[in-house]
Amino acid sequence: MLKFRKMGWMAGALSAMLLVTSMSGAEAATRRASSEKPTQAASAKSSSRGQPTAKVATKRTVRASRPVASPRRTVARVIVPQRQSFGQLYGLHDAADPLELKSSVAFVLDQDTNEVLLNKNSSAVLPIASITKLMTGLVVTEAKLPLDEMLTITQDDVDTEKGSSSRLAVGTHLTRGEMLHLALMSSENRAANALGRHYPGGLSAFVGAMNAKAQLLGMHDTRYVEPTGLSSKNQSSARDLAALVNTAYRVPLLRELSTSPEYQVEVGERQLQYRTTNRLVLNPAWEIGLQKTGYISEAGQCLVMQAQMAGRKLIMVLLDSAGKYSRIGDAERIRSWLNSPSTVHPAVPVMARGGAGTPSLSGPSVTPVATKEPS
Repeated sequence: MLKFRKMGWMAGALSAMLLVTSMSGAEAATRRASSEKPTQAASAKSSSRGQPTAKVATKRTVRASRPVASPRRTVARVIVPQRQSFGQLYGLHDAADPLELKSSVAFVLDQDTNEVLLNKNSSAVLPIASITKLMTGLVVTEAKLPLDEMLTITQDDVDTEKGSSSRLAVGTHLTRGEMLHLALMSSENRAANALGRHYPGGLSAFVGAMNAKAQLLGMHDTRYVEPTGLSSKNQSSARDLAALVNTAYRVPLLRELSTSPEYQVEVGERQLQYRTTNRLVLNPAWEIGLQKTGYISEAGQCLVMQAQMAGRKLIMVLLDSAGKYSRIGDAERIRSWLNSPSTVHPAVPVMARGGAGTPSLSGPSVTPVATKEPS
């Protein structure tokens, strides 16, 4: 009897051990399954106990929605070649000269004796930019129009040729004298155009008067189509421009206004301050009697002057100079050369490469380029 009880007790213990072992294995399997793929019930249970199951799920979502970095874009830099002037297109810069000037055209003339001191491509016909305004001023003064008459800037004076800017807004009222001053000293394009529009007969009559005056002065290489110089069709040669400078110098008002260092005009309630476009006017080493600068891309940097150098009254013409300050540098080189004791003053002819002189040239078709403020 005792033997059977002992055996029963052992069988019960063995069954209990097997049950515990079975439960442990099932629980372990359940835990492994839960860690690999949590069920909705487990998630809800964990959430109710404050476990981070929801945070884990959120983290997984963030990782799944993380944006993929796009490959870097390579931006190609487009280098726009600098537009060539007419002189560069004609090869005039290939002409060598003893002064190594940056201007493709240079002409220096003794105003009293008509002796040519420097001649480089002086017969080439090129765009002259705002040198045009010197003829504009000459026609206005010779017409003896009242300088105190009020003129108005209109939409017709806005530059559509180059898109250049102006401080004279449409509707601005200034006297003819003020507009002439701004046109000659600061190369104000709207002022110059307004002067032409207010000429008797209008703008077309004014341009006709400009061309008639050019022919009267023997400027047979010269043609004007408008009074500002914004058009590349305004063309001339250095020899012709020397004749224009010589004539304009005889008009005291043109001498005074073109060499004025600065000028202030009243526009409405504002005071506008203007300054000369030629910094040589501010240089006490220079004695300038008359001057005008010019620039558009087709013409390059241009400069004409009447000045006293080496005890002589000289007329200087520089056209198609390459570089923003190169026309000033060329003028300084010529001045130093003329003041040098070793300088031989008879003419120094410089011809274009490949011929016995530079022919008159007609301009090719060049697309206009907008400039901030041609002068």
